[in-house]
Amino acid sequence: MQGNYLILGSTGSIGYAFTTALLAKHESVTILVRSKKKALKLFDNSAILHIVEGDVRNRDLLNTLASEANYIFHGINYPYHKWDMFMEPVTGNVIDAASQNNSILIFPGNIYSFGNVDEEIKETTVPVPVTKKGKLRWRLIQLLKNAADEGKCKIIILRLPDFWGPNVLNGLIKPIFRNAAKNKPIEWLIDADIPHQFVYTPDAAQLMLKLCRETEMDNFTLYNYGGTVITSMRSWAREISSVAGSPDQVKVIPKFILQIAGIFSPVVKELKENFYQFENSIILNDEKIRAKYPDFKPTPMTEAISETIDWFRTNV
Repeated sequence: MQGNYLILGSTGSIGYAFTTALLAKHESVTILVRSKKKALKLFDNSAILHIVEGDVRNRDLLNTLASEANYIFHGINYPYHKWDMFMEPVTGNVIDAASQNNSILIFPGNIYSFGNVDEEIKETTVPVPVTKKGKLRWRLIQLLKNAADEGKCKIIILRLPDFWGPNVLNGLIKPIFRNAAKNKPIEWLIDADIPHQFVYTPDAAQLMLKLCRETEMDNFTLYNYGGTVITSMRSWAREISSVAGSPDQVKVIPKFILQIAGIFSPVVKELKENFYQFENSIILNDEKIRAKYPDFKPTPMTEAISETIDWFRTNV
């Protein structure tokens, strides 16, 4: 089913992948961006892509754009140290905009609300957030769930672990693929010898698109997608270096160095409460969505690494 899509956060990691997937399917897409120049660099100048420069905090502009959209992707994300200030009011703005015509609102979830859990996280697992960021993310989910319960809009949440792919430029992934693209050792945090779960963003985007095309859905829909569990960062580095032709080396940044860096960097300081994610293996169980779409085939790892390395060599 085709529709009009409004993408918020299209120049970010998941938003870029979802926008690219929509354009490949010739869907009508409007993106609200802070920098039109940046958007034009990322996306081909397509007749089905409408670029609007502005800020999601401008409620009048957001409502105007949303009034024509039957799908709204909420991929707005601020740096960690600005989450408290912006994430809840912005999410409220997006819900209000979606309520104008009962739009379907798509939101990429994460694992922060669960803390350091031993068992796999299922859709039915009850979050017990113990960190500041985990509590905030849980409040966002509750805002979205309340909006669905009140009939303001329909909500689709695809909950994801750490993600990687073209245009994923966060402080965790950029030092891996930028360095591999430049024939340098990759960097990782704290422990490179334990399993870690990752999602390739184009795969997540394809699943979001499948969920959007469901003809019958509840007001609130939540699925996990876990992607791939790598046995260790060192083993993944071997795969990446094999494709990139870069050194098979991992530079591990120890916890005490990160703690010192946090004195000077607000973003690194906010990362401190998430150190447990790099000392333990936090795993999403995604049997539910794999059973729903048995024909879905994730991108083969070698192909995904190659596409990501090529993107970084061209753009970073």
